[in-house]
Amino acid sequence: MAEPTTTVDPVAYLRATAPFATLRRELFDEAVRDVEVVFEPAGKQLVRVGGAPLEHLWVIRKGAVRLERDGQTLQLLEEGETFGYTSLVSGEATLDVVVEEDLVAYRLPGAAFRALLGDASFAGHFAAGLAERLRASLEQSPVATFRADVSGAVEQLVKRPPVWVEETSTVRDAARIMREASISSVLVRGAPAGIVTDRDFRNRVLADDLGPETSLTRIVSRPLRTVTVGTPIYEAWRTLLDAGVHHLPVVRGDEIVGVVTAGDLLKHSASGPVAVLRSVERLPSRESLPGYARKVAEMTAVLLAGGLEASTISGFVARLNDALVHRILRWAEADLGAAPAPWAWIAFGSEGRMEQTLLTDQDNALVYADEGEAAREWYAALAARVNEDLVAAGFPECPGGYMAKRWHGPLSEWTRRFRGWIDAPAPQALLEASIFFDFRRVAGTLGLDPLDAALTEAAGRPVFLRFLAKAALDFRPPPLLLLRLKGTSSVVDLKAHGISPIVFLARCYGLEAGLRARGTLERIDGAQRAGKVDEEVATRVAEAYRYLIGLRLRLQLRRIAAGDPVTNQVALAELTPLERTRLKDALRAVKSWQDAGAFHFKTEF
Repeated sequence: MAEPTTTVDPVAYLRATAPFATLRRELFDEAVRDVEVVFEPAGKQLVRVGGAPLEHLWVIRKGAVRLERDGQTLQLLEEGETFGYTSLVSGEATLDVVVEEDLVAYRLPGAAFRALLGDASFAGHFAAGLAERLRASLEQSPVATFRADVSGAVEQLVKRPPVWVEETSTVRDAARIMREASISSVLVRGAPAGIVTDRDFRNRVLADDLGPETSLTRIVSRPLRTVTVGTPIYEAWRTLLDAGVHHLPVVRGDEIVGVVTAGDLLKHSASGPVAVLRSVERLPSRESLPGYARKVAEMTAVLLAGGLEASTISGFVARLNDALVHRILRWAEADLGAAPAPWAWIAFGSEGRMEQTLLTDQDNALVYADEGEAAREWYAALAARVNEDLVAAGFPECPGGYMAKRWHGPLSEWTRRFRGWIDAPAPQALLEASIFFDFRRVAGTLGLDPLDAALTEAAGRPVFLRFLAKAALDFRPPPLLLLRLKGTSSVVDLKAHGISPIVFLARCYGLEAGLRARGTLERIDGAQRAGKVDEEVATRVAEAYRYLIGLRLRLQLRRIAAGDPVTNQVALAELTPLERTRLKDALRAVKSWQDAGAFHFKTEF
């Protein structure tokens, strides 16, 4: 609804805002004649996928809007940012747009916007800006340096010629061809040509109760959204996001030479980090270890800027760290000679859960076969060398001493230790169980089934689980922050106040449900599927976890770029009002999670 709610001159504001600032005066003056000021309340849906497209270019003056696809938030747009151009260019609504905070915006009619696209600078701003708005809210910083891997031509991603079917074909015909060719789409001949994908079978066939003899003409998508063979990969990625599709035909002249998928583009956009992974695998000597932490930070920044969630990025980091450990272990074995008996190098803590995004303190141990006990000194030397090399690579020593040079021994000893912690849950035993029960084998050939079996037995030990849960509940959000997130002196420890309370209680649920999963999100999901956690509580806390680790990572990368120390703490004054609101919501979800856990495990005793 149109409503003049601000005294700021819209023309002056737009003139100071990119890309209007670079327009020739006569173009700008002509365009802004019909600009109007509008107000929309929080919660209002401005456009829905598949509905009527937006008819204006919106420039946000105050407030925020949320871009969504399939219920997942892609990006939040705030003051000075624009939206609506996708609808204006494509004539389709490809994203849901919802007002996040009361919105004051300036609207430019579609006709005026299209007229400005004749200006190369103006048009180029929107071509470059779309992907930025769909990326996670990581501010561009010096750590994000990988870019070359997305500048090549999209043609290099084409794996095979396209597969065609006649438009008289049925759903059954297309499905059989796709299965036989191991592909996820077929092109459909016709004027114009179209495409049918595996998603169409789910969303347009199964969901509408159509049968296998349904003609493809009922579900085909036309016309095709295509890119040329010379299109840079990053432009193809933008096109795919803009169109809201998952398959992109590639053309040379009038000929379609192949189809690239969202998976192809995402994999290639991660080839910079993959190149780093390969460089780690080929490290020539220990002298090349310094600087590894910087590589991890750079890789993390690129993936976050590329739109990946922090929970996904941690998997890349784990792979990189695993490759480094493998390399270091090979050096140590080369120095010490062949191992007397099989062994396994294990990681625990965030690295064991594959949830580490930046390098933190070492958490590792060494387990070896019982027949190697007589050669304990060999394994002690192996552990000491690896721990020392990891320090050189940027992993500080664990202040509590939970490292392989102190924690190494035969498998039977480790098995007795695990069972002892479960049988006698004293405070120290609970501390060590909470650390080691997230273990993951990183390297070595020794099987660890006895340790897995010990964890499985914990499901039938309610006393142990009750004590473990009670200890987990010692970490809580600050009560005052649940009600008030204001004040320049207030500080939140994102790990202690938010992330750890989720992780620790998820461990309890995972053990109770007998899950082999170590990851926090997998444990939450598995516990909910096993009926241990209410679905609504599980959904809220999983979203809170994703938000908290994402916020922490963005803040830590900013500090790295600024040369400041990396911590888990954030002053509330650092956050935008929207970030404060989201943090408040996340901490409330943590409280609900803990309240449900306290009741479930009966920790009040």
